[in-house]
Amino acid sequence: MHLSDATWTDADGVDTDLALLPVGSTEQHGPHAPLGTDWLNAEAVANAGAEAYDGEVVVAPPIPVGVSEEHRQFTGTLWVSEDTFRQYVRETVASLAHHGWDRVVIVNGHGGNVAALREVAGTITRHDEAYAVPFTWFEAVGDHRSDMGHAGPLETAFLRHTRPELVHEDRIEEAREGASDGWGEWVSYTNLAFDSAEFTENGVVGDPEAGDEERGEELLELATRSLVKLLTAVESRDVHRPEHE
Repeated sequence: MHLSDATWTDADGVDTDLALLPVGSTEQHGPHAPLGTDWLNAEAVANAGAEAYDGEVVVAPPIPVGVSEEHRQFTGTLWVSEDTFRQYVRETVASLAHHGWDRVVIVNGHGGNVAALREVAGTITRHDEAYAVPFTWFEAVGDHRSDMGHAGPLETAFLRHTRPELVHEDRIEEAREGASDGWGEWVSYTNLAFDSAEFTENGVVGDPEAGDEERGEELLELATRSLVKLLTAVESRDVHRPEHE
Protein backbone atom coordinates (compact mmCIF):
# COMPACT_ATOMS: atom_id res chain seq x y z
CA MET A 1 0.00 0.00 0.00
CA HIS A 2 1.27 3.44 -0.97
CA LEU A 3 0.52 5.99 1.72
CA SER A 4 0.40 8.88 -0.75
CA ASP A 5 -2.47 7.25 -2.64
CA ALA A 6 -4.39 5.85 0.32
CA THR A 7 -6.95 7.37 2.65
CA TRP A 8 -6.41 7.18 6.39
CA THR A 9 -9.14 4.57 6.62
CA ASP A 10 -7.36 2.45 4.01
CA ALA A 11 -4.14 2.78 5.98
CA ASP A 12 -5.95 1.84 9.18
CA GLY A 13 -6.92 -1.48 7.68
CA VAL A 14 -3.42 -2.59 6.71
CA ASP A 15 -2.25 -5.60 8.71
CA THR A 16 1.56 -5.46 8.59
CA ASP A 17 4.51 -4.17 10.55
CA LEU A 18 6.67 -3.69 7.44
CA ALA A 19 7.32 -0.36 5.77
CA LEU A 20 9.58 0.93 3.02
CA LEU A 21 10.91 4.48 3.16
CA PRO A 22 12.53 5.64 -0.10
CA VAL A 23 15.22 8.30 0.27
CA GLY A 24 17.40 9.99 -2.30
CA SER A 25 18.47 13.46 -3.26
CA THR A 26 17.79 16.38 -5.55
CA GLU A 27 21.15 17.00 -7.18
CA GLN A 28 22.85 17.35 -10.51
CA HIS A 29 23.08 14.27 -12.69
CA GLY A 30 24.92 15.74 -15.63
CA PRO A 31 23.33 17.41 -18.64
CA HIS A 32 21.24 14.36 -19.56
CA ALA A 33 19.55 13.07 -16.38
CA PRO A 34 17.11 14.78 -14.00
CA LEU A 35 17.94 16.32 -10.64
CA GLY A 36 15.52 13.88 -9.05
CA THR A 37 17.34 10.78 -10.32
CA ASP A 38 18.26 9.39 -6.89
CA TRP A 39 14.84 9.62 -5.25
CA LEU A 40 13.08 8.52 -8.43
CA ASN A 41 15.25 5.41 -8.59
CA ALA A 42 14.80 4.67 -4.89
CA GLU A 43 11.05 5.02 -5.23
CA ALA A 44 10.99 2.69 -8.25
CA VAL A 45 12.90 0.01 -6.34
CA ALA A 46 10.67 0.38 -3.28
CA ASN A 47 7.53 0.09 -5.41
CA ALA A 48 8.85 -2.98 -7.23
CA GLY A 49 9.92 -4.60 -3.97
CA ALA A 50 6.52 -4.04 -2.36
CA GLU A 51 4.77 -5.51 -5.39
CA ALA A 52 7.04 -8.57 -5.52
CA TYR A 53 6.96 -9.29 -1.78
CA ASP A 54 4.60 -12.05 -0.67
CA GLY A 55 2.79 -10.04 1.95
CA GLU A 56 1.65 -6.52 2.75
CA VAL A 57 4.12 -3.66 2.87
CA VAL A 58 3.48 0.03 3.44
CA VAL A 59 5.40 2.32 1.06
CA ALA A 60 5.98 5.80 2.45
CA PRO A 61 6.45 8.87 0.24
CA PRO A 62 10.10 9.48 -0.69
CA ILE A 63 12.41 11.88 1.11
CA PRO A 64 13.74 13.85 -1.88
CA VAL A 65 16.51 15.99 -0.35
CA GLY A 66 19.58 14.41 1.19
CA VAL A 67 23.27 14.86 1.97
CA SER A 68 24.42 16.38 -1.33
CA GLU A 69 26.58 19.40 -0.64
CA GLU A 70 29.33 17.78 -2.72
CA HIS A 71 27.31 18.81 -5.81
CA ARG A 72 26.65 22.40 -4.66
CA GLN A 73 28.44 24.05 -7.62
CA PHE A 74 25.83 22.68 -10.03
CA THR A 75 22.59 24.64 -10.26
CA GLY A 76 19.47 23.04 -8.82
CA THR A 77 21.25 20.85 -6.30
CA LEU A 78 19.58 20.93 -2.87
CA TRP A 79 21.10 19.64 0.33
CA VAL A 80 20.75 19.45 4.09
CA SER A 81 23.29 18.69 6.78
CA GLU A 82 23.81 15.13 7.96
CA ASP A 83 22.31 16.08 11.32
CA THR A 84 19.14 17.43 9.70
CA PHE A 85 18.86 14.44 7.38
CA ARG A 86 19.31 11.92 10.17
CA GLN A 87 16.73 13.67 12.35
CA TYR A 88 14.21 13.86 9.53
CA VAL A 89 14.61 10.17 8.75
CA ARG A 90 14.41 9.26 12.44
CA GLU A 91 11.22 11.20 13.03
CA THR A 92 9.63 9.86 9.84
CA VAL A 93 10.38 6.29 10.96
CA ALA A 94 8.96 7.14 14.39
CA SER A 95 5.71 8.27 12.81
CA LEU A 96 5.50 5.05 10.80
CA ALA A 97 6.12 3.06 13.98
CA HIS A 98 3.40 5.01 15.78
CA HIS A 99 0.89 3.35 13.44
CA GLY A 100 2.38 -0.11 13.95
CA TRP A 101 4.71 -0.16 10.94
CA ASP A 102 7.77 -0.52 13.11
CA ARG A 103 10.06 -2.63 10.90
CA VAL A 104 11.35 -0.22 8.29
CA VAL A 105 13.68 -0.72 5.35
CA ILE A 106 15.08 2.61 4.18
CA VAL A 107 15.53 2.28 0.41
CA ASN A 108 18.34 4.60 -0.60
CA GLY A 109 19.36 5.92 -4.01
CA HIS A 110 22.18 8.34 -3.12
CA GLY A 111 25.73 7.45 -2.13
CA GLY A 112 26.09 10.58 -0.01
CA ASN A 113 23.35 9.32 2.31
CA VAL A 114 24.96 5.97 3.10
CA ALA A 115 26.99 6.85 6.20
CA ALA A 116 24.20 8.95 7.73
CA LEU A 117 21.63 6.23 7.14
CA ARG A 118 23.70 3.52 8.77
CA GLU A 119 24.19 5.72 11.82
CA VAL A 120 20.55 6.78 12.16
CA ALA A 121 19.28 3.23 11.64
CA GLY A 122 21.47 2.16 14.54
CA THR A 123 20.14 4.98 16.69
CA ILE A 124 16.54 4.10 15.83
CA THR A 125 17.06 0.44 16.59
CA ARG A 126 18.89 1.03 19.87
CA HIS A 127 16.77 3.84 21.30
CA ASP A 128 13.37 4.05 19.58
CA GLU A 129 10.32 1.81 19.33
CA ALA A 130 11.28 0.61 15.87
CA TYR A 131 13.75 -1.47 13.90
CA ALA A 132 15.31 0.09 10.80
CA VAL A 133 17.90 -0.98 8.24
CA PRO A 134 19.23 0.89 5.20
CA PHE A 135 19.26 -0.65 1.72
CA THR A 136 21.15 1.08 -1.10
CA TRP A 137 19.89 -0.35 -4.38
CA PHE A 138 23.08 0.00 -6.43
CA GLU A 139 25.04 -1.98 -3.85
CA ALA A 140 22.66 -4.91 -4.35
CA VAL A 141 22.98 -5.53 -8.10
CA GLY A 142 25.78 -8.10 -8.23
CA ASP A 143 28.76 -7.42 -10.49
CA HIS A 144 27.10 -4.31 -11.92
CA ARG A 145 27.93 -2.41 -8.74
CA SER A 146 31.56 -1.99 -9.89
CA ASP A 147 30.32 0.31 -12.68
CA MET A 148 28.55 2.72 -10.32
CA GLY A 149 29.70 6.27 -10.97
CA HIS A 150 27.45 9.32 -11.04
CA ALA A 151 24.89 9.76 -13.80
CA GLY A 152 26.98 7.09 -15.47
CA PRO A 153 26.07 3.65 -16.81
CA LEU A 154 23.97 2.32 -13.93
CA GLU A 155 21.82 5.34 -13.16
CA THR A 156 21.33 6.14 -16.84
CA ALA A 157 20.39 2.54 -17.61
CA PHE A 158 17.93 2.50 -14.72
CA LEU A 159 16.21 5.67 -15.90
CA ARG A 160 16.13 4.46 -19.49
CA HIS A 161 14.08 1.53 -18.23
CA THR A 162 11.84 3.20 -15.64
CA ARG A 163 11.57 6.86 -16.75
CA PRO A 164 12.90 7.11 -20.34
CA GLU A 165 11.02 10.34 -20.96
CA LEU A 166 13.32 12.09 -18.45
CA VAL A 167 16.58 11.13 -20.15
CA HIS A 168 17.88 13.67 -22.69
CA GLU A 169 19.24 11.25 -25.28
CA ASP A 170 20.45 14.13 -27.43
CA ARG A 171 22.86 15.14 -24.65
CA ILE A 172 24.50 11.77 -24.04
CA GLU A 173 27.57 12.64 -26.08
CA GLU A 174 27.93 15.92 -24.18
CA ALA A 175 27.67 13.98 -20.94
CA ARG A 176 30.41 11.56 -22.06
CA GLU A 177 32.79 14.33 -23.12
CA GLY A 178 32.64 16.12 -19.77
CA ALA A 179 32.74 13.03 -17.60
CA SER A 180 35.52 11.74 -15.38
CA ASP A 181 36.57 8.11 -15.16
CA GLY A 182 36.37 7.84 -11.37
CA TRP A 183 35.11 9.52 -8.23
CA GLY A 184 37.70 11.89 -6.80
CA GLU A 185 41.44 12.49 -6.85
CA TRP A 186 43.18 9.66 -5.03
CA VAL A 187 46.66 9.73 -3.49
CA SER A 188 47.89 7.12 -0.99
CA TYR A 189 44.37 5.67 -0.73
CA THR A 190 43.03 9.10 0.23
CA ASN A 191 40.52 11.12 -1.77
CA LEU A 192 41.82 14.68 -1.91
CA ALA A 193 38.55 16.01 -3.38
CA PHE A 194 35.43 16.86 -1.44
CA ASP A 195 33.26 18.32 -4.21
CA SER A 196 32.45 16.64 -7.52
CA ALA A 197 33.26 19.84 -9.44
CA GLU A 198 36.91 19.29 -8.52
CA PHE A 199 37.21 16.30 -10.83
CA THR A 200 34.30 16.26 -13.29
CA GLU A 201 33.52 19.05 -15.74
CA ASN A 202 29.78 18.44 -16.03
CA GLY A 203 29.06 16.31 -12.98
CA VAL A 204 29.15 12.94 -14.72
CA VAL A 205 31.34 10.05 -13.57
CA GLY A 206 31.46 7.07 -15.91
CA ASP A 207 30.07 6.50 -19.39
CA PRO A 208 26.28 6.89 -19.59
CA GLU A 209 26.26 5.30 -23.03
CA ALA A 210 27.23 2.00 -21.38
CA GLY A 211 23.84 1.85 -19.69
CA ASP A 212 21.08 0.82 -22.06
CA GLU A 213 17.44 0.06 -21.28
CA GLU A 214 18.03 -3.70 -21.20
CA ARG A 215 20.68 -3.24 -18.54
CA GLY A 216 18.27 -1.05 -16.60
CA GLU A 217 15.67 -3.80 -16.63
CA GLU A 218 18.23 -6.24 -15.23
CA LEU A 219 19.27 -3.75 -12.55
CA LEU A 220 15.69 -3.31 -11.38
CA GLU A 221 15.18 -7.08 -11.29
CA LEU A 222 18.35 -7.63 -9.25
CA ALA A 223 17.61 -4.79 -6.83
CA THR A 224 14.03 -5.99 -6.40
CA ARG A 225 15.13 -9.55 -5.70
CA SER A 226 17.60 -8.31 -3.09
CA LEU A 227 15.01 -6.07 -1.45
CA VAL A 228 12.44 -8.87 -1.22
CA LYS A 229 15.04 -11.11 0.41
CA LEU A 230 15.80 -8.34 2.89
CA LEU A 231 12.12 -7.75 3.68
CA THR A 232 11.71 -11.44 4.45
CA ALA A 233 14.68 -11.32 6.83
CA VAL A 234 13.48 -8.14 8.52
CA GLU A 235 9.99 -9.55 9.00
CA SER A 236 11.25 -12.72 10.70
CA ARG A 237 14.13 -11.23 12.68
CA ASP A 238 14.14 -11.19 16.48
CA VAL A 239 14.69 -7.47 17.04
CA HIS A 240 14.99 -7.50 20.83
CA ARG A 241 18.23 -5.78 21.78
CA PRO A 242 20.84 -7.35 24.08
CA GLU A 243 20.56 -6.11 27.67
CA HIS A 244 23.22 -3.72 28.93
CA GLU A 245 25.30 -5.14 31.75
